[in-house]
Amino acid sequence: MPKPLRVLVSACLLGEKVRYDGGHKRDLFLNETPGPFVEWVRVCPEVDCGLPVPREAMRLAGDPTHPRLVTNRTGIDHTERMERWAKARLDELSRLDLRGYICKKDSPSCGMEPAGVFTRMFTGRFPHLPVEEEGRLADPVLRERFIRRFKA
Repeated sequence: MPKPLRVLVSACLLGEKVRYDGGHKRDLFLNETPGPFVEWVRVCPEVDCGLPVPREAMRLAGDPTHPRLVTNRTGIDHTERMERWAKARLDELSRLDLRGYICKKDSPSCGMEPAGVFTRMFTGRFPHLPVEEEGRLADPVLRERFIRRFKA
């Protein structure tokens, strides 16, 4: 039996309660359609770098090419903490033969547009791997293009 394809995925999309408000964003399509055929490698940059659940909401601020990750109300800057953790996590991921990454839309750590802190570092480290936000996978053309790239 062939090995399942390994795909990095934002943990909240798998139903893990890791979001800032203690909730999740379980994606039915991801869990039921490709789910049986892939090995999900979960990631939640905010929780995995040591931030609690629940936590203050964050946003990207400053230079759009290298934004800061700051909390909305108190303005605490978590950029260095996130980047330190991400560098170590990317080293671990480099040994896993990943085929792609599905990230959470609008997340300041793992969104795509604008690129969250972790996603920006991921695409810099793995420029050949396909990256897509979960919401865009509802579009059949974009979904097919993404799947073709990560199966190659």
